[in-house]
Amino acid sequence: MADTTDNRPRSTAAGTVLGAAAVTSGLLAGVFLIFACAVMPALARSDDRIYVEVMRDINDVIQNPLFLGVPALTALAAWQLRAAPGRGRVWAALAASVLAFAVTVVVNVPLNDALARPGDPAALREHFEDPWVTWNVVRTVLTTLATVFLTAALPRARRPLPTAAADVPRHPALR
Repeated sequence: MADTTDNRPRSTAAGTVLGAAAVTSGLLAGVFLIFACAVMPALARSDDRIYVEVMRDINDVIQNPLFLGVPALTALAAWQLRAAPGRGRVWAALAASVLAFAVTVVVNVPLNDALARPGDPAALREHFEDPWVTWNVVRTVLTTLATVFLTAALPRARRPLPTAAADVPRHPALR
């Protein structure tokens, strides 16, 4: 009987997608962290008019595909690795990144849109600042968790694919 054990690593495409999901998730977590640790505390020192103007300018330029790319790459990785060891980590990462995206769409973007409307800068800031900062921290935690889960899945995704012959016990010298 021929040995059908496949000791090659999984598809390099699946590993590449998983790696890209981990990197983009880490980058996005970093963007959210920079806002939590530097941008928003620095802006908090500004007067209301400057605060609103700067946040409006940031909101005009920050919308980009990276925000959708993380859950999309993570979903593709989860599908590609659906039968692989460590798939639970990828699915956990997908849940965290989808939740972070949902927070962005349901909370942060509407707050940004409200800030863009005309009005008294003090009133606009009062409605915007605390909820936006709070929910940004939630996004930071969720994308950081997604990054941790994706990174933890990387070594497991490189293990050989299981085959029927792999289930047969063999002497260690023959492996």
